[in-house]
Amino acid sequence: MNSVDSDERDYLVVVNEEEQYSLWEAARPLPAGWTPVGEPAAKAACLETIERLWTDMRPKSVREAHARHAS
Repeated sequence: MNSVDSDERDYLVVVNEEEQYSLWEAARPLPAGWTPVGEPAAKAACLETIERLWTDMRPKSVREAHARHAS
């Protein structure tokens, strides 16, 4: 059993204004600028959610600047 499987704490998937995702322990207060996505869940489930949602690692501002220059 690895450490992800043995961690029984609940976590949140959180996102900031730049659409960057992170894993946050649900029992801790959220840091400024971060918003929860969904409900608390097991660490492995949250990591799967981040993998599914965060398909472009570039910050939102960089993606938007690139799109402006491309058009």
